[in-house]
Amino acid sequence: MASTDLKLDEPGTLPKPGPIGRIARIAFGLLCVWYVASLFALWGNLIADDGHIRSVVWNGIIPGLFLISYIVNIGFSRAWGKRPAIVSVAAIVATAGIGFVVHGRIETEILAHIIWVWEVYAFGHLGLAFLVSGIIGTPGCEMRAFHDLYSRVSGVPTKEHYCPVGPLHPIDQWEARRKEP
Repeated sequence: MASTDLKLDEPGTLPKPGPIGRIARIAFGLLCVWYVASLFALWGNLIADDGHIRSVVWNGIIPGLFLISYIVNIGFSRAWGKRPAIVSVAAIVATAGIGFVVHGRIETEILAHIIWVWEVYAFGHLGLAFLVSGIIGTPGCEMRAFHDLYSRVSGVPTKEHYCPVGPLHPIDQWEARRKEP
């Protein structure tokens, strides 16, 4: 498994994504935005008639827990390791436990809302970062897209970070090798 360690590189170290890398970023961004839109479509109706939290809400838990440490660490330039995932799990488990003690069941309205808000943040942040990264051609990880955009507007260089998970780093490397004479 890839490390959640923060490994920032100097500006200009990583290759800019080529057309395939940019299209991949935009496609991933659209997928995240579609998921967030699906979550918003459920607002006010997170619990199904059978009393369970709707499956669309549950669908983002595993990928969200896998990605949240990267989103926070790389996106906010923090070296917090797995703590964002650990805090997320703790909040979800604590909310489920409180629901069980108070209501005699785990799947409560409050748990549904906690998960919903957390997923809207995680996939919303990730989706916007992918889209901005694809549009402006941010080198490395999409989570540096907002830093890259600020750098381009302000003229203040910002550090880069390679993509520690997923296909973007290998795609960017492949496209950079193809450009070499």
